[in-house]
Amino acid sequence: MRSNHTIPNRLMEEKSPYLLQHAYNPVDWYPWGEEAFEKAKKENKPIFLSVGYSSCHWCHVFAHESFEDKSVAKLLNDRFVSIKVDREERPDIDSVYMKVCQMMNGQGGWPLSVFLTPDKIPFYAGTYFPKQSKYGMPGFVEVITQLYKKFKEDPEHIKKVTESVTNALQRTAQQKSKDRLTINATAKAFEQLEQQFDFEYGGFGPAPKFPAPQNLLFLLRYYKTTGTQSALEMAEKTLKQMAVGGLNDHIGFGFARYSTDEAWLVPHFEKMLYDNALLLMTYTECYQITNDPFYKRISEQIITFVRREMTGKEGAFYSGIDADSEGVEGKYYVWEKDEVLTILGNELGKIVCDVYDITSTGNFEGKNIPNLIRADFEWIASQNHLSIDALHTMLDDAREKLHKARAKRVFPHVDDKILTSWNALMIAALAKAGKAFGGEAYTNMAANALTFIENTLVMDDRLMVRYRDGEVKHKGYMDDYAFLLWAYLEMYDSTHELVFLEKGKTIADDMLNLFWDDDQGGFFFYGSDSENLIAREKEIYDGAIPSGNSVASVMLVRLAHLTGDTAYLDKVEEMYYTFKDDLDSYANASTFFMQSLLLTGTPVKEMVVIGNGDDPSRQRLLAEMNQSFLPNVEILVGDSTEALVNIAPFTNEYRKLGDKTTVYVCENFACRQPTTDIDQALETILGDK
Repeated sequence: MRSNHTIPNRLMEEKSPYLLQHAYNPVDWYPWGEEAFEKAKKENKPIFLSVGYSSCHWCHVFAHESFEDKSVAKLLNDRFVSIKVDREERPDIDSVYMKVCQMMNGQGGWPLSVFLTPDKIPFYAGTYFPKQSKYGMPGFVEVITQLYKKFKEDPEHIKKVTESVTNALQRTAQQKSKDRLTINATAKAFEQLEQQFDFEYGGFGPAPKFPAPQNLLFLLRYYKTTGTQSALEMAEKTLKQMAVGGLNDHIGFGFARYSTDEAWLVPHFEKMLYDNALLLMTYTECYQITNDPFYKRISEQIITFVRREMTGKEGAFYSGIDADSEGVEGKYYVWEKDEVLTILGNELGKIVCDVYDITSTGNFEGKNIPNLIRADFEWIASQNHLSIDALHTMLDDAREKLHKARAKRVFPHVDDKILTSWNALMIAALAKAGKAFGGEAYTNMAANALTFIENTLVMDDRLMVRYRDGEVKHKGYMDDYAFLLWAYLEMYDSTHELVFLEKGKTIADDMLNLFWDDDQGGFFFYGSDSENLIAREKEIYDGAIPSGNSVASVMLVRLAHLTGDTAYLDKVEEMYYTFKDDLDSYANASTFFMQSLLLTGTPVKEMVVIGNGDDPSRQRLLAEMNQSFLPNVEILVGDSTEALVNIAPFTNEYRKLGDKTTVYVCENFACRQPTTDIDQALETILGDK
């Protein structure tokens, strides 16, 4: 029986939108904490741990079928202590128990369902369970009944399973290899991506297809470093196919989380901040390489979407937008042909339907997801006696009208918590776009969000995880620190304000103090001052976002070249031994980490520019550099030697010549003669562009 439960449970005291979605379940939910574990020990009950997030479609289905059902709730309440966790707030908990689920089942996902002893050790794990057995899956009622019986009647079996899990987790801890991961791994990663590549539609592997921007960022760098043309072609094919497909919201902009089909037509309609941040970076960098305005247009559309729908009044960014509205997946985003004709009129409506593949029969459950997969603009323009420019003007006007009409629908739920790590990704992306497109407004958006993080999400010099509704909670994880370091470096690249480089160095040093493993190298996921879980994870594989270790490796290389502090390079060098065994066979599982191997395995140029900010020569030099894709060049800029020397002591002897902007070009810390000839400096750096 579906519940209309009116008495809240303990989750009512929480701020997480995901936990609050379950605050009126008849399940006697506890948040993760000692109260729940003490109850489990006192009553000798197993723990049911349910992990999800607020915009997760199957989390909603699970909740509606089981957690809102009084009879299921009674079974749970009588037999288990039930704990709800928001994976976006507690990725440390999610990480360790997801690993167990993957070890037990060969796969994982959300919702994550784990059954624990009162000592937090798992003895069974799965994901979504239908209420009753179907789809070849055991039913939730059957699972909780049988597991409770096993827990009570066969403690020896439970003990064997938990010992096995504990031993398996210990075996997964990284041990330093005697051998070093070399740049050869980057070629292996490229070959593995090439084998998985879909040459018809772009992307990697079969449906469901995820954007995997870190793969594309790697391919762009692999192309730039090695000249392998097919690497650029794979990245471009994927970027173009994603942009014309339904994965991209052609009416309101922004990308959905993944495509359910190989052609990128039917998205899983939720939109996440991290996807849009990483895709903004990728489209921006592809524009820098190709100068194709298509990539700039998509980049600017992502920014328009984020500014309009994912930016809070404080200037920071929300976490995600649900796939469902009014309980129906995609309802907000799909169209009927008659609806489009009514809004736009028959003449314009027919053109728009032709362009966006909107038909009477539909392309998604009888309705239409606008897409440009088969759009032939030249043919449609000629059929309607229009120039291409006139057609695009009409389409822009029509899109505005459709967007205005769509805005009258019930908007999907917005997860408005502000996560430090994901905000840092968007800050880095906006700073990169501001630099590449000369868009001060983009850099200002980034600066506003960064100011919010600095003012709100730092407590007693400790970076924190999230802010919502006046509450700051949880000590920051590795991702928070690594991604914020990335944000600071991109902000420095975009503005050349040394304060960002100084703050980046501070964050890097804090990251090393809190997370570095002095014994085996690499960074743990949670800090030395955080809650201890059943295992202290060290993540290297990239998931939907790059791992903290992979981002840290790249940013520490960059920081070393900007500051001249080679101690950062020593840490990265150590990581090549720590993660050798993990990445030797599966190099493509951490393509972001491969970027650091490209940087340390090939020459990196450092460019030191000393000149007044208002000097036209300095401005021209930096403007040309900003528009170029230069992953192997780090640029240090200051008005004077005095301004630079504190953050980069190696510049102590560098001087301005004749009071002109002076450029020192170095390669791996060895420098050429300085020059005031801007064209010569540009030729030195960009000659092989």
